[in-house]
Amino acid sequence: MLIIPAIDLKDGHCVRLKQGLMADATVFSEDPAAMARLWREKGARRLHLVDLNGAFAGKPKNEEAIKSVVKALGDDVPVQLGGGIRDMDTIERYLDDGITYIIIGTAAVKTPGFLHDACYAFPGHIMVALDAREGKVAVDGWSKMTGHDVIDLAKKFQDYGVEAIIHTDIGRDGMLSGVNLKATVDLARELTVPVIASGGITDLKDVKSLCEAEGEGIIGAITGRAIYEGTLDFVEAQKLADRMAKPRESGA
Repeated sequence: MLIIPAIDLKDGHCVRLKQGLMADATVFSEDPAAMARLWREKGARRLHLVDLNGAFAGKPKNEEAIKSVVKALGDDVPVQLGGGIRDMDTIERYLDDGITYIIIGTAAVKTPGFLHDACYAFPGHIMVALDAREGKVAVDGWSKMTGHDVIDLAKKFQDYGVEAIIHTDIGRDGMLSGVNLKATVDLARELTVPVIASGGITDLKDVKSLCEAEGEGIIGAITGRAIYEGTLDFVEAQKLADRMAKPRESGA
C-alpha cells in the first residue's frame, strides 16, 4: 500500500484545511517545491497535489506552484493532481506539464459526460475523487451536498474506465479523528477498480487498519495534517505498509 503525502495549495503556499474550510487554513510551508523534495527524500512513491483555490474557482489557480512541484520531483515520483479541473484542455496541459494522474471531482458529478470523455481520451490517467459525508457526495470544494450515494456513483464511474476512486470522509478530513475504515471498505468491496483512502488518517493505528483491508482493493492512503503535525511518521508508516504487504506478495 502506498502512503501518499498531500500538498494542498492555497495562494501558492502549502496548507491544510479542516473539513475543507478555506477560512480554516494552516500554512505549513511557503515553498511547495521544497516540501515536495522533502517527501521524495523520505521515500514517497507518489504525491497528492490539490489546487484549493482552483477547486473553489472552478479553474486552475496555482499552476506555477504545481509546475515547481513537478520540476522538483523530476521523474522519480508520480503526481496525482486535483482541484478546478473542468475541461479537456486543462487535463491535456497538466499531463504535458508532467502530472501523471488527473483527479476529477465536482465535474465528474455535475457533468459525467466530461468524465466519460476524459477517460476515453486519456486512458490510465483519470481518477475520480468522491468526497462524502454520511455516504452522500459533496461538490464545489465540499461546500454543497448532493443526494448522490457514493457507492452508486463510484460504480457508474468505474464503468467509464477511471483508474481509481479516491474516497474522502469530509467530516474527518484534517481533524485527526481517525480514518472512516468501514465506509472505505464498504466502497472498495463494491468495486473492481482500486480505492485510495483519504480523510482523518492520524497515526500508525489507522495505517495498520487500512493495510489489513488492503485485500479489499485499497491501494493507498493520502495523509496531510498528520504528517505535518507529527502524529504520523511518514517513513514509519510506509515501512509498516511494506511489512504488512509482504505476506500477500509471497503468497503466504
